[in-house]
Amino acid sequence: MVSYIVYFAIILLLPIYAQMKVKSTFKKYSKVRSTSGMNGAQVARTILDANGLHDVKVVESSGFLTDHYNPMTKIVALSSQNYHESSVAGSAVAAHEVGHAIQHKEAYTFLTLRHKLVPVANISSNASWIFIMIGMLATFPSLMLLGIVLLAVGVVFQIVTLPVEFNASNRAMNQMVSLGIIRNEEEPHAKKVLNAAALTYVAAAAVAVLELVRLILIYSGMANRDE
Repeated sequence: MVSYIVYFAIILLLPIYAQMKVKSTFKKYSKVRSTSGMNGAQVARTILDANGLHDVKVVESSGFLTDHYNPMTKIVALSSQNYHESSVAGSAVAAHEVGHAIQHKEAYTFLTLRHKLVPVANISSNASWIFIMIGMLATFPSLMLLGIVLLAVGVVFQIVTLPVEFNASNRAMNQMVSLGIIRNEEEPHAKKVLNAAALTYVAAAAVAVLELVRLILIYSGMANRDE
């Protein structure tokens, strides 16, 4: 009983903590004006052009921290605050999204793999719980196992996402430093913003792995009872 309480506390609180951390860190460093005076849109455009990505557009996106890169349309979308304002946080986020565009250009292995997994992961993740729930309720281990296998595809997607995000952040830091977008004293602040954002992906992957392990243990118990 205690182990279940600890387990559910982890899977519920870890994502909440990660979201709170990224919001508080972003809020703190969005108030720190960057010495370059460049807003997020200018940061993104500068890095894109420096890497020969003149065909990638930078657009404004509504909402809070809705920043993303769309490889299908070759668009870097920045949330309104990051698009217009000049801050260390905005620069870091903009550079991170451009990091994905650079990955796309260079056919970064893990990014390519993640793109291939997207349609499979979406279908398998949605279908997995149907088989898992029916298997558990009907005490049908084989059906539950099928659901677990489908769920595992989604877990693999979460794990593959980690190197993609960390690599994009490393690229972001290198580009900002080499192009003079941030100075030495700003580097630790930018890293904190990027690390906080990465924590959300780490939390998601950790929760996914824990849930998969829990279901595997349940399945093992059901299979042993049927023997």
